[in-house]
Order: sequence, then structure tokens, then C-alpha cells
Amino acid sequence: MKTKYQQLRNWLKRQIERFTPGPNAVKGAALGLFLTTALLWFSFALIKAIAIKDGWVLVFAMVIALLVTLITLLLIKALKIINNLPRSFKLAVFICLPLLFMMSFGWLVPVFIVIVTSLVGAAIRSIKRTGFKNLTRVKKVVVLAGLLIGLGGGITLIALYIPSGFEVDPIENAALYNNPDIAQLKVESPSKQGPYKVKTLTYGSGKDKHRPEYGDEVSFKTDSVDGLAFLDNWEGFSGWWRETYWGFDSKSLPINARVWYPDGDGPFPLALVVHGNHGMQDYSDPGYDYLGELLASRGIILASVDQNFINGSWTDIFGGLENENDARGWLLLEHLKQWHQWNTTAGHVFHKKVDTTKLALIGHSRGGEAVAHAALFNKLPFYPDDASVKFDYNYDIKAVIAIAPVDGQYEPGDTRTKFEDVDYFVIHGAQDADVSSYMGSQQYERVKFKDSLYHFKAGLYVYGANHGQFNTSWGNNDTSNPFTGQLNLKQLLSVEDQQEIAKVYISSFLDISLNGKREYLPLFVDARKGRDWLPNTIYLSQFEDSTFKAFASFDEDFDVTTITDTTGGVSTENLTVWREEEINLKWQQKGSRALVIGWDYEMDEDEDELEESIADSLVASYTIRLGAATTVDSTAVLVFSMAESTESSNPKTEGKWVKDNNNENNLNQNNEAESNSEEDNNQEEASDDDNEEEEEEEEEDKALAPIDFTIKLKDSTGQTVSFPLSKFSALQREIEVILEKTGFLTDEKESEKIFQTFYFPLEDVRALNPDFDASSLQQLEFVFDRTKKGVVVIDAIGFMKAL
Repeated sequence: MKTKYQQLRNWLKRQIERFTPGPNAVKGAALGLFLTTALLWFSFALIKAIAIKDGWVLVFAMVIALLVTLITLLLIKALKIINNLPRSFKLAVFICLPLLFMMSFGWLVPVFIVIVTSLVGAAIRSIKRTGFKNLTRVKKVVVLAGLLIGLGGGITLIALYIPSGFEVDPIENAALYNNPDIAQLKVESPSKQGPYKVKTLTYGSGKDKHRPEYGDEVSFKTDSVDGLAFLDNWEGFSGWWRETYWGFDSKSLPINARVWYPDGDGPFPLALVVHGNHGMQDYSDPGYDYLGELLASRGIILASVDQNFINGSWTDIFGGLENENDARGWLLLEHLKQWHQWNTTAGHVFHKKVDTTKLALIGHSRGGEAVAHAALFNKLPFYPDDASVKFDYNYDIKAVIAIAPVDGQYEPGDTRTKFEDVDYFVIHGAQDADVSSYMGSQQYERVKFKDSLYHFKAGLYVYGANHGQFNTSWGNNDTSNPFTGQLNLKQLLSVEDQQEIAKVYISSFLDISLNGKREYLPLFVDARKGRDWLPNTIYLSQFEDSTFKAFASFDEDFDVTTITDTTGGVSTENLTVWREEEINLKWQQKGSRALVIGWDYEMDEDEDELEESIADSLVASYTIRLGAATTVDSTAVLVFSMAESTESSNPKTEGKWVKDNNNENNLNQNNEAESNSEEDNNQEEASDDDNEEEEEEEEEDKALAPIDFTIKLKDSTGQTVSFPLSKFSALQREIEVILEKTGFLTDEKESEKIFQTFYFPLEDVRALNPDFDASSLQQLEFVFDRTKKGVVVIDAIGFMKAL
């Protein structure tokens, strides 16, 4: 048998050799390909050059051909060098590098590990096998150097990994810059435990293979639902493993949840909370117990919905569920259907215990997007992507809360989800290493209010909060990489502080939306109103309610001199930046256009008092003339949203705007004078350089002061009133964070434009000038006279009723 196999192998080898081209044929093939391509390239360039009558096109084409040739030769040389490496080392590198990259280490750490471990391994094996004494002097030096470099690199890597993180550049909290003594709300903390005793139970299929609380120990059994229409790609190896692990497919999805409820007669409002994407075998639904205990004690039922079965799995590397957030939203509505049935079922624990006119949805991460889809689907008669699937929900969903949500993973009808007349709150952390862009601000823009009832939407951006600590099961690691030490956690809030923030805001939001306790509303405009309840960090708030009317939204057209009220207009003085544009986030666009304006007085660093240093004729300003269509109630509040932009405040002093005006004659005339003075200036320049370096180091260690400017209002009689932006709050500088420790080596800082809502009651403003008539307001002017330079992005200027 072995002889026949050898004969067959030799015969196949001879046949291959018979048909293998010889060296002459290979060279001929290469020459034919090269000459044909050269002829086509030359003809291509020549025709182009003749067509536009420009011979430089031909020269440029030849240069391109030469560069391609040189790059190819370098690549061949590199491949030859790699090929000449010892087989064992090549094998190690090409096996280990892909595995290191798959562990989500980026590129820097894998390369560093390869170099360090290779040097240490080479040195140790050389000493062990050859003996240090037997090495030549040169090799001894090489081995010692390699060992020292490798060990030094290894120690450096360990020293980077072990600490929680490192300090970043200091950030000044603008909210405490000029007006820290804000009156506290005269109500109890919404995170305080309420009067109700809290009881718990679970409901589900009763068939769960891994969790007894949804298996044999389930309190109430529920029927499964068919989610086939909403789930794509439950197939292949990933689908097989998912079905094997859970024991069901997409046609039999369980309705599982764990419930915290108040021990009382009721009826009580009901809130559902749903987790986001995480490892499906690392269960996420228990992670909102801190919210369940609080809300139930304060008279709100909370059900934490189990959707682990549509979360990611290690098998998804071969292809898994795609764009499943519509399924997450639909499942929430199926849970509400179950609760409505229980509420009308005599003898059930929840019979008449649920106030079905007061419903709320809370979602985290992908769940934070899913709750918006649920709010949309709730009002639709059919599934927007397949009208053969009928909807019939129409529940009284009053509030939607999104915790660090994604946006646009699922798009109904290939567009982003919009919904109306539902209160909306989004909270996001600056230290989020999973969803590192404030994506919930996109959904915030798409929530509209059209009915006659009071509604509001709010956002909160929290410095130091991450993605996972909003869920007690997820913790401080926002990545799928179990090596938490790669993350910079130095600026991370403690889990207790982060969850306290969530409790304060989620509890108060639900009290407003479900229980009508509007006394908590000011907290959503100004976090300082709840300073005694909240941990000390930076909070950036966004707020808009159904009483808000914009007279300048910047979405109406491309003319920078017009506003939403077309009978009004705009004028400016001395601005260095002025345009209107779409607001760009770190990952996507926010979904709204805004005004971008900048100023720069090119002052000396020691000139801080702008009022005394800049002539009135040079002060930059932006003025809006209100039109006849804008009516003002003297008891209203002037509001607008604003963020800093870190772009250049004087772009025309650099780049394409700068030209070298020195000609050859000027250079010749100046050469002699420069030569004569060069020796005299050397000592002075050296001293200046030292001073400049010291000043630069001091500036780097000093936080930039928040931006401030003057707001000036004028009425129809010419009476004016002026006050600083910092009367409410100065503008927070754009927050920069470093999420991974390698960012300290590569100086990889992340930031984006986070808007703040500014709130100025006209009654308070009038106290500055009793003759000023707010009801006849005609002009709003931003006068940039308090900060040397800056660029700000302003959106949604208008009036709302006082809270």
C-alpha cells in the first residue's frame, strides 16, 4: 500500500513538472506583462496630456510609475528579508501576531510584545544552550543588550498595566467657575429609599436550561413569542450554538424578567429596563437591582427584561445576529402586553396593581436604542420593514430613558427612529470605552412634541462615568478584552458614585413623567440644583420642553444672515470664524445644524482684562434682530445650547491663508544685516528659548479657564441690559479623555462637542435695569469681551416658560 502511494506521488510530481513553465517562459511572461502595461500607461498619460494641453501630466505619470517601481522593489526586499528569517521565528511571529490582534490590543501592544519577548527569549536561550562564557565578545554584548532591553520593555509593560491609570491634563469645572452658590431644590433626594417594602419575583418560560429563576423556580410562567420577522442570521454555526445553548430558536423567544415591586395596594406605575449587548453567557439582566430596589421602594414597579439570548456570543466570529435592535424593542412591547393581561386577570398577584396609564421604558447600550424603537412601534399599525406583520399595541408609554445608548444599529425603513409626545432622558459618560461617542444626543434631536400636553427631553453628560458601571454585572471593563489593565481607569468614578448619579436622575425623571412631580425639573437644566445629592464631577445638561419656541434654530437655510423667524436677521462685527453647519460628533452627525462663531484678539499672554485692553471698535460680536413673528412673554426664559469647538480661532493666520511675502531682493538686502546681528542675538535667543520652554510647561499644567462673554438685550425703546454668560454658567471647555493607556504613549486624546443648555429668566434679567421691557425685546447680542479667543457652537436659541 505504501509503495503504491509513493508511486502515485512520484507520477503526480512528474506530471506537474512537465507542465511547469521553465525560466525562459517565466521571464517572457513577466516581460510581456511589463511592456504591455508600460505601453498602456504611457498612452493613457499622453492622451490625457494632449487633451488638456499640459505636458506636465506626462512627467507626473512617469514619476508615479517610478514610485510604484521603487515601492515594489522595497516590498520584494522586505519579503526576502522575512523569508530569510529562521523558520521557527517566522512561525512564531505569524501565529502570535494575529492572536494578539484578535485580543483587541490595537497595534502598538502586539508589536511591543513581539519585540520584548523575542529579545528576552533569544537572550535566555543563547545563555542556556551555548553558555555565556562560550559566546564571543560581540555576542555577549548583543545578548546582554537584548536581555536588558527586553526586560526593561517587559517591566515597562507591567508598570503600564498594573496601575489603574494615569493623570490627564487638568480640567476646570465651568459650573463652579463664577457662580457656585446655586440654591438647592427644596425637596427630598430622589435617590432616598421610599416608604414601601420591596418584594421580588421572576416570570418566564419555566424551561430555562441554565437559570433556575427562569426554570423550575420561576414565579409565573409565560408563553413564548415568535421573533422570526425581527431577527436575521440566526443560522449557521453561530445559530446552531445559540439554539443548542438556550434550547430554542427565533420562533420561540421567552418572555423572561425579574421584578421588584412595592408591597401595597397600588395601582403603581410600571417601568421596564432592558440591558444591551454583552456576552450572552454572562447574564446582564440582574445588573439593575440597585434601580429596582430604589424605584420599588418609591412606588414604581420595575421589571428587568432578559434578552441575553439575542446578545453576542464567541461563535459570532463566524457570523451572528445582525441589526437586532428592532427585536429588542418589539420584545419590550410583548412584555407590556403580558403585564396588561395580568392587570386584568382576577386572582393574579398583579391584578389591578399596575397603573397602565403610567408606563416607562429604560434601556442601556443597545437597549438604549431599543426603547426608542419600542416607542415608535407602539404607535404603528404595522412593522415598518414588513407590513405583513401587524402591530396593535398603543400603550400609554409616558417616558423613555436611554443609558449610554447606541443609535442607528437598526433603521426602520432605512432611516433613523423618530417618536413624538413622550418624555425622553439620555445619560452618557465621558469615560465610556464602548460607546465612546454621545450617540443618544442624536435621538434627543429626533424627539418632537406636538400635542397640547406638557413634555420634556433632557440629556446628561457625566465626566468620569463609563459604560459598564450602570450595570452591576458589567463593571469597570467596557471592552470584550478580559485584560482590564489596558484601560485608563484613573478618571473613572467609583461604581457607587456612578450608580448614585443614575439613581438621582432616573428616579427624579420618572417622578416627573409618571407622578407629575415637576419640582425636580430644574435639576435637568442645572445639576448644581442637586449638588447635595450628587457626587462631585462635571455635569453637562441639555434640556428642552414643549413650551420652547426657537427664533434661531439654524436649520432653515444656508444663508448665515437669516434666522428661523424670517422677519428677523443677523449682523456681526470682527468675527474670525462665522458659518453654519451640521454638528459632527466623534462617530456620526448629531442631526442638527448650528452656528459656529469665533474671535481672536492676538493678545499677549499676560493681558487678561479684555475690557481694558481692546478698543470697542475691535470687539467681536454676533447680533440677532428679532422679527415681528417672535413674541416674548416678560416672564419667559431665554435659552440656548452651546459647546466649545477646539478648532483654530484665527484660521486665516495659517494654512492656505499665509503667503511668504519675502522675495529674493528682500532676502539679499537682509542677509548682511542678519549676519552682523546673529552673533549678538545668540545669547539673548538662548535665554528666550529657556523662558519660553518654562512658560509652555506651566501652560500645559494649567487648565484653560472656561469661556465667558457678555449677553446684551435691547428692547423697542432702546433700553438695554447686559450680563455675563457666567450669570448662569461659563462654558465648559471641550472635555478630553484618554480611554486606553496606550493613548498616553501616542497622545491619543478623545473629545467631541457636548452641548450645554443656558437658562436666563427674563424677570431676573430685568432686575438689572427696571426700565428694560422684556416683552418688547428686539435684539440679542453676544459680545465676546471676556475671553481672549475661542470658537463656540450655538444652537436652538429661543424662549420657554419658566420651570
